[in-house]
Amino acid sequence: MGDFKERIGFEAGGRRLEDALVWARANGFHFVDFNADIGPNHLHEWSDQRVESVRRTAASARVELILHTLSGVNVAEFSPFVAPAVDQYLQANIRLAQRLGSSKMIVHAGYHFSSNEPQRKSVSLERLKRTALVAEKAGVTLLLENLNREPDDAEVHYLAFDVDGCRPYFEAIAGPAFGWAFTANHAHLVPEDFDGFLDAYGIERIGEVRLADCRGDKEEHLLPGEGTLDFRRLFRRLEDAGYRGHYSMAFGSDQDKLRARDLFAGMV
Repeated sequence: MGDFKERIGFEAGGRRLEDALVWARANGFHFVDFNADIGPNHLHEWSDQRVESVRRTAASARVELILHTLSGVNVAEFSPFVAPAVDQYLQANIRLAQRLGSSKMIVHAGYHFSSNEPQRKSVSLERLKRTALVAEKAGVTLLLENLNREPDDAEVHYLAFDVDGCRPYFEAIAGPAFGWAFTANHAHLVPEDFDGFLDAYGIERIGEVRLADCRGDKEEHLLPGEGTLDFRRLFRRLEDAGYRGHYSMAFGSDQDKLRARDLFAGMV
């Protein structure tokens, strides 16, 4: 799919996936992110009949599904009983992605508290190593999302929010089952901005570029033009480097997304 506009998809979140697919088809979208933690897409709500129906609908509409796990589930968890549950959670999402024919699943590195950063970093890396092996057998690629920077004096901080924080994962987990969900608005929250991430990692491992605007000082998902992210320059860097994957809009209402897609298409 070479046309830039056709490569722009959207995040449906917890919206009923069947409804999101109907809207995607009616409006010419070919990439839909969704979450399966709460509501109608809950992991326990997928009968074989429903899975088959969604697969048929997505195939006929030429829509690629991307399962997006919840960043609130701490991949860096080490507590008894809770830690095995995190493994089970990730593996259950992989199974659902496989059943639905989704070849990509967005994951996160987790978060730490001020007193236990080194231990949680180690746990996070080892868990994603294990999970990538499971994903590879299922034919699913994990996409690590670079998360948002929290204020320096916050009690809780995400792992893998800047270039240096992402590096251990991309260096230690090789192979086709581990890539990158490049979230441009999160990159805009650190001094290196999106240029620093692209300088460090290029485009080869990007499986999705996630789009929203922000002002560069805190986590926001604003409409394009409401913040300070230079989308025109972002697209130029990616496209000139040869990126031909898809983009996902993570902001606004349905009408906001339609207007933004036209705006973005006019920038390239």
